[in-house]
Amino acid sequence: MKTLESFYDYLEYKRQFRPVTIGNYKRILNKIFKDLGTIDIKPKMAEEWILNMQKRNLSASHINNTAAILTCYDKFSGIELNLIRVKKPKPLIKDTLTEGEVARIIAACSNSREKAIVSLLAYSGIRANELCNLKVEDVDLDNGVVHIINGKGGKDGISYIARECCKMVAEYIKEYETNPHLFKTLQKKVRYTTWALRKLVKKVATLARINKRVFPHLFRHSLATNLVKKGANILTVQKQLRHENLETTQIYIRSFPERVQDEYAFFKPNYV
Repeated sequence: MKTLESFYDYLEYKRQFRPVTIGNYKRILNKIFKDLGTIDIKPKMAEEWILNMQKRNLSASHINNTAAILTCYDKFSGIELNLIRVKKPKPLIKDTLTEGEVARIIAACSNSREKAIVSLLAYSGIRANELCNLKVEDVDLDNGVVHIINGKGGKDGISYIARECCKMVAEYIKEYETNPHLFKTLQKKVRYTTWALRKLVKKVATLARINKRVFPHLFRHSLATNLVKKGANILTVQKQLRHENLETTQIYIRSFPERVQDEYAFFKPNYV
C-alpha cells in the first residue's frame, strides 16, 4: 500500500491538479478514512459508501465527485474500481440579471474602481478567481480583449469586452495604482480576493435595489442568457465563456426555449 503523501504528490506532480482540487480530495478522503477506520479502501467498501450516499439522497454532483476520488485513489493503490455514476438532472438557469438590472448595478457603484470591477464581470463573463488574478497586461483595452491566464482547469483563454467596459477600466487605471495586479485590496494593497469581490457585488446590488441574490458568478450566467435572448449564436456564447464542451453552453438554450421558438418563427420556410 502506497502512502497517502505519495498519492497527494502524484496528484500534484503527475496529474497537475491545482491546490484547491487536492484540498477537496483530502477533505473527502479524510472523512471516509475516519468513518471506515482505515486508509485501505477495498472495492466492496467503496461500493457501499457510494450506495449509502445515494440512499441519503445526496446530490448527483457530490456522489459522482466522491466516486471519482475513490476510483483515483484505489487505482493509484493498484485496485480497479467500477463505481456507478449517478445521472445528473439537466439543470436550468433561473433568476439571472436583465440588461436593465445590470445597468442599475453599475450605476450604483460609487467610484471608478467599483465600476471597473462590476463592468468586467458583466461584459466579459469572467469567473471570480480569474478576475482577482488579472494583471494590467492581461487587459487589452485598445482591442477589447481580456486574456485569462491559468483560468479554470489551468487553461488560458480570451474573452471580449465592449467599448463601454474598456472606458470604465481605463478611467479606473488612471486613478488607481494597479501594477502588477489589475485589482488590489484597498487597505493592504495586495491581490484582490474573491471574498472582497462577493462583498462588493452584494453591496452595490443592494444599493441598486435588486431583489435577487446577486453574486459574482451570476454576472457570467446573466451575460450568457442576455446574449442568447438577443439572438447570439451558441458557438459565440461558448467561446465567450470559454466552455470546453458545447454541451455546457447548451444549458442556456434549454433554460430559454422561447429563444428557439423565436428563431424558428424568423427562419421558417414559406410554404403557402
